[in-house]
Amino acid sequence: MPSIQSEAVRRHWTASRYAMQRRGSPQPDGSQPDGESWGDLTAEPREVDYLEVDAGGVPAMWATPKRCAPDRVLLCMHGGGFISGSIYTHRKMFAHLAKAAGVRALIFDYRLAPAHTHPVQVQDATTVYQWLLDQGLRADRIAFTGDSAGGALAITTQLAARKRGLPLPAAAMPFSPWVDLEVRGKSYDTNRDRDPFFDRETVRQIAATFLGERGDPRDPLASPLYAELSGLGPIYIQVGGDETLLDDARSLHAHASRCGVEVRLDVVPAMLHTFQMAAGRAPEADEAIRQMAGWVRTKLDLHHEGQCER
Repeated sequence: MPSIQSEAVRRHWTASRYAMQRRGSPQPDGSQPDGESWGDLTAEPREVDYLEVDAGGVPAMWATPKRCAPDRVLLCMHGGGFISGSIYTHRKMFAHLAKAAGVRALIFDYRLAPAHTHPVQVQDATTVYQWLLDQGLRADRIAFTGDSAGGALAITTQLAARKRGLPLPAAAMPFSPWVDLEVRGKSYDTNRDRDPFFDRETVRQIAATFLGERGDPRDPLASPLYAELSGLGPIYIQVGGDETLLDDARSLHAHASRCGVEVRLDVVPAMLHTFQMAAGRAPEADEAIRQMAGWVRTKLDLHHEGQCER
């Protein structure tokens, strides 16, 4: 039984659906369908400082919790179907994760479709990763994370980085990852009555906007289900049991396993897409954050160091 607090996520997606229907298209005008209200789901974490920076030409924001390991970093990639979302919608949620893990977070604004189509987004993400390395940070002390479209970027940015000859990060934590741009999952049918926003047609339209006229949904840098993932670091996937993108997460888990990657999948019952955005308010989101933080601490070799104050 989902908590009363987690129902705010359902109300958000229901309101977003109504806004989309009024507009007649899933393509927003550069903002989240319900304005910046996606970020309103998240409680403000205490004792976190924010600083906006230029990360190699890409707008970014540091989230630095009190007394954290300064040489460990989460590179955070926001969701929004590559057509919406920002550092401002997601800063609080990623700050909760950074605080729980005892590390810094760098959140960045990649360019959005339709003005900028694939592969601009993965190029921007790789630029930010290169910038982090240029600051003297070690790759094995960086982990990637992201939700939805950002969850895909958490994988595809590693592929682009590898192609450039860059060292790979220690780990990746995609949650509610959108990795199947052909929209084939059976969960679009089995969870259709549970998910108030995402259906096949909506997701196909978003995919077409992201890919552009010449885009290929089987491009490995757009859909990592078609990528060679061998050699990537450990991956921890979270997904809501009621979301129509459930099979995206399952497919990524299966594909990574076949490629020999260490991978964990947690399906959280009765939760919707990116339910972690209710961090600080809903117990399910807080537990998901706690699980990710504990997992990534071991990958960043933080076994014996204290967490930030809560």
